[in-house]
Amino acid sequence: MQNRLRSDCEYKSWIVARPAALSDSNIELYACSLPWPGNFNNNKRMASVKVKFRASSVADREGRLYYQIMHNRVTRQINSGHKLLPSEWAALRAGLLRPDCKPRHAYLVALKSRIAEDIARLECIISRLEHTGESYTAGDVVARYLTPSDAGGFFSFARSLVGQLRQIGKIRTGERYTTVLNSFGRFRRNTEVSWDEMDSDLMIEYETYLKSRGVCPNTSSYYMRGLRAIYNRAVEKKMTVQRDPFKYVYTGIGKTVKRAVPLKVIRQIRDLDLALFSAMDFARDIFMFSFYTRGMSFIDMAYLKKKDLQNGILSYRRQKTGQQLFVKWEKPMQELIDKYDTFDTPYLLSVIRNNGVDEWHQYQNAAHRINRNLKQIGKQIGLDIPLTTYVARHAWASIAQSKNIALSVISEALGHDSEQTTQIYLSSLDTSVVDKANNLILMSI
Repeated sequence: MQNRLRSDCEYKSWIVARPAALSDSNIELYACSLPWPGNFNNNKRMASVKVKFRASSVADREGRLYYQIMHNRVTRQINSGHKLLPSEWAALRAGLLRPDCKPRHAYLVALKSRIAEDIARLECIISRLEHTGESYTAGDVVARYLTPSDAGGFFSFARSLVGQLRQIGKIRTGERYTTVLNSFGRFRRNTEVSWDEMDSDLMIEYETYLKSRGVCPNTSSYYMRGLRAIYNRAVEKKMTVQRDPFKYVYTGIGKTVKRAVPLKVIRQIRDLDLALFSAMDFARDIFMFSFYTRGMSFIDMAYLKKKDLQNGILSYRRQKTGQQLFVKWEKPMQELIDKYDTFDTPYLLSVIRNNGVDEWHQYQNAAHRINRNLKQIGKQIGLDIPLTTYVARHAWASIAQSKNIALSVISEALGHDSEQTTQIYLSSLDTSVVDKANNLILMSI
């Protein structure tokens, strides 16, 4: 019987039958493997797999198929769950599955395919265990094989992690992981990924898939870094061993198109007359509130509560990092708050209206709606970049830098963990100094 191997196995394998003279009561097939070319285990033989048949003690009853794993002279068995008659096993072993063997022909053909798939999976498990360079036992092979993919795979763990993050208030991180999983799920056609499959070959394949769909390197890196963060959490929880599956794919951060706008554009946005367009007017006010509050992110604005404003100080914790920030309450902020009726809600702004009623979806819907309207405003004033709530944060940082405000102050205002983060953040915001230097050089030619 020809064994069908998965493409990611790195060695060849086949199944051969033992001599026909053997008793049908204990017929066995050998799954033979070539030695792993770079065996890390002191050149010991890698584990082997045998397909064996145990006949029933009752005549004319089906016997059972099982898989035998042998490594370092220790043997373990796995019940395949497949049953068949001794004569059927002999036919299967000899490759004599005739269509006239009804009604069992279709069953035997399917069984032959299933055995090949099971053996291929076992061989790939062994291959990956060998590739780690660490010692393992026949029991380790069995344990990995018996781990249900739908109960202990990557997607199952990731979804559970997203749920936990939302429960502890890490909504933004949960949202990011969900976006990453949606993309990876499309690539995998929403089928579970076992921990043994999470290797560098799969990630290279996923990166190729993203490139073929026109995904830019930074977006691809965003997905990879999200998957890596989830994978590393699984390693910490001993769900899998560290195999460095992301070492051959791009996980860097390239410079993006500048998203900051100068102070004159901020004034232009502030002074727009949008009285006849309430949705755009609200979007503009949210944008300005972000700028007034030192570039507060939209999710933090959405969840601000009235009780967070005490004695002229607005205090809040960043959803992304949990860091607590304090903002002095200024007149422009109060003017925006007074513009909207929030009497029936504990929230400071009118983003989430129905307290306790699907707040997460209220936030998401508002984010899409506000950014859509901001893009319309950007087109109206002739901006060459998409206007979003995030532009306000970039703009505040860029303008602060242009006014020679110390890096440490900008870092604290933005709620960054370190000045290095702020330096990276600011590095692509304003290239005017470099542009002026280049202009001087060209003028001197």
